[in-house]
Amino acid sequence: MTSEPRAVVVDGLVNARDLGGLPLVGGGETPRGVFLRSERPDRVDADGWAALHDRGLRAVLDLRQPEERDGHPARIPEGIADLHVDHDGLRDHPTFWAHYWENGLVGTPLYYLPHLAALPERTVDVLAALATAPEGAVLFHCAGGRDRTGLIAAILLTIAGVEPDAILEDYLETITNAEAMAAGQGRPSGEPAVAALLDSLGTTSEEAFRAFLAGLDVEALLAALPAEQATALRTWRGRLPQP
Repeated sequence: MTSEPRAVVVDGLVNARDLGGLPLVGGGETPRGVFLRSERPDRVDADGWAALHDRGLRAVLDLRQPEERDGHPARIPEGIADLHVDHDGLRDHPTFWAHYWENGLVGTPLYYLPHLAALPERTVDVLAALATAPEGAVLFHCAGGRDRTGLIAAILLTIAGVEPDAILEDYLETITNAEAMAAGQGRPSGEPAVAALLDSLGTTSEEAFRAFLAGLDVEALLAALPAEQATALRTWRGRLPQP
């Protein structure tokens, strides 16, 4: 992995980073300037958006529920496509979510594989949006950039063939950033509660995420996409060699 920082430094974001620069299993690294991840960008001002545009950003994909978007809308300027996919599907699938929402598991990796099994179309729709976004860098985000964003980032990094430990490190970086991010959003960090919940279940965020990676089947997700979209993701929009 190169020493060049992956963090995207823009006022209003503390959990933004490039998915480029991570080591591949067979050597080399993921390309920079293709996919970026972050928390919700509603605090980014005009200067911040201009800086993101200057570094090649051409699309923002919001993974939040409609109510979340309405509550904290991002002021995305012209020249950057504003894309939305409700990854959760809470409104359409309340029965699935009842178990995870009521006990706090929605804030942990323990819901990732069940969500992929029960509602795969939600993730497939996100992947399709990433594959077909306008040419240039694409920033995808949820609220905190931890779970929905972390799940999608892990899928993209797995597709590219990133070393599993590096995928884990990318995920854990959000936990490191959690306190500063929560302060910026004017709320307490939820990480202590998440850690306590997972501890009560005999696991940790790291262990739960490793289990998610071990059970992740990216080929099934890619098979649900049209061939051109699957190829775009396998090659990260033409920047990685064709497998």
